[in-house]
Amino acid sequence: MKNLQLFTIGYTQKSAETFFGLLERAGVKRIIDIRLNNSSQLAGFTKKDDLKFFLKRIADIDYLHMTQLAPTQDILDDYKKRNHSWLDYEKKFNAVLKSRNIKEDLTDTLLERACLLCSEPNPDRCHRRLVAEFIKQIFPNLTIAHLG
Repeated sequence: MKNLQLFTIGYTQKSAETFFGLLERAGVKRIIDIRLNNSSQLAGFTKKDDLKFFLKRIADIDYLHMTQLAPTQDILDDYKKRNHSWLDYEKKFNAVLKSRNIKEDLTDTLLERACLLCSEPNPDRCHRRLVAEFIKQIFPNLTIAHLG
């Protein structure tokens, strides 16, 4: 089994220069957008079609949107609007990941030098960290690096 490198990044509180610079310096080959909604006005330069264009033009990085790695709207609402705890969010989201049987969607080729994208500025309380840890259970030869 070959060693795989998986990155994660959040775009909030980053300029476009910082965001694309981090991706380029890390040698990212593919962004895997794991946001439930990738067309929000708040997304700025990371709005779906714009992001795909910028990634390719600036850094020759491919783009893929995988909503099967996103939380459900109910889980998001419970956490953000109903003030449920982060621990509750983690438990619910991890259960959803297990139920979705995402193993079939993931390959060495897809994951190698890929970067999971979400909005949170830090991975600590972001589902991208949970997704990366879940994928590591499937691919134990995976190394995870959080770019910010």
